[in-house]
Amino acid sequence: MERLLEAELIYGRLLTVNEPHLIARYNKALKGFGLRETALAEFDIDMTGFSPQIAAELGDWDYLDPNKVNRRFIILTPEQENLPVVHTSFSNTAGLMHEFFTANARAISAVTIKDALYGEIEDTVAKVDHIEDLLSINEVNFKVYSADDILGKAAELRQLADRVQSQPDAWRDDELLNRMVDLVKQTGDIRQNTLVPDQLVFRHDAFWANHFGGVYVFHDGRNTTVICRSDVPGFRKARPWQVSYIDINDYETIYGFLARTKRIDLPQASWVLDSGLYQHRMTMTLIGLAREKQPDFDPDKADAVWLQTWAHLNAGLVSAEGSFPFLNEMYRQLTSIGQIRMPDVPARLRFLLIRADARHPDHWLVNRLISQMIPFDFVSRFVFDKQGFYDSYERYDEKFREYVVKTLERTYLKDKREFRRRLYAINED
Repeated sequence: MERLLEAELIYGRLLTVNEPHLIARYNKALKGFGLRETALAEFDIDMTGFSPQIAAELGDWDYLDPNKVNRRFIILTPEQENLPVVHTSFSNTAGLMHEFFTANARAISAVTIKDALYGEIEDTVAKVDHIEDLLSINEVNFKVYSADDILGKAAELRQLADRVQSQPDAWRDDELLNRMVDLVKQTGDIRQNTLVPDQLVFRHDAFWANHFGGVYVFHDGRNTTVICRSDVPGFRKARPWQVSYIDINDYETIYGFLARTKRIDLPQASWVLDSGLYQHRMTMTLIGLAREKQPDFDPDKADAVWLQTWAHLNAGLVSAEGSFPFLNEMYRQLTSIGQIRMPDVPARLRFLLIRADARHPDHWLVNRLISQMIPFDFVSRFVFDKQGFYDSYERYDEKFREYVVKTLERTYLKDKREFRRRLYAINED
């Protein structure tokens, strides 16, 4: 992973924590979770407060994700809202954290001047052993504490202030007034600074969970669709009257679901010809084939001319696998007649031709699912399914790892937003 770290392809864009008072607050949060305090003088954190250095120190990469459910968080600064989430069991953790930061921006800004917020994203289950456990999560509740109990002190100050206003002789109580003065020194004027978060309950919408090898859950009104392996506990048994189940290897049914629910862009010349997506996938296909079938494959030589030559010299192999000639033919067909009859396309190959409809709220999750269907496209896998990418990367030899990093630096990292806009129509401006 050293090469990924140097290129900031893993644990990139994290926030460095090296100020003693922030480390002390982080330690109080760790202690609040019943964990050992860190001895590090510097470490990095993501949006949730997860630190790869502290995870290594504790020997527990799930120290903020026990049982891979009810995710913990530590907030030292409002700046964490702009950081990625680099270690999570649910794809929507970042979305839920963004909602929490947005809904409680004033309170977070006020509290973190003097304190740290910590707690957990609590849902209805403590452990996931069955699909029903995932389906029962409809909403989450943020349980929030503060390292130096600023929240508790603010609540106490509010109660004392209410007593002064409601009880005629309360202002004569020196002990009460002295306590209020002491609390104000610690909390500031709570009439001006909102210290208690306003919104703590949020919807738990469509998501991917890394339980049972990966489970996708989509919602359409009262109907729910689950996509995962068919041997997962509860498959087709949990709420069969309400939930549709699709095996992750059933390309036909998965495609039908995505098309029927309008979650994908079907191939049209209007977007394919300008996006460069098919050319990108053709290149990724040839690279994947060459790596798999040619023992002495040197990725450093694999420019466009080399790949074209290799494809001609290995025409039988390329034809037998099918993806490259198929994409070539479909691109020519779109150029000449502007559309493709998808019912005529074998189910496995349909995922080469589509992308998520960026107007649908589930577009990021759908692109994740599509990238899983075409794993040779390691660039798209990195963009939408980093855990899947890292798992594949571990199986690459050193030479190909170097090539993968260089390719990501040359393509995606050069201009992330433009890459996502051009290939996937994701406009984030």
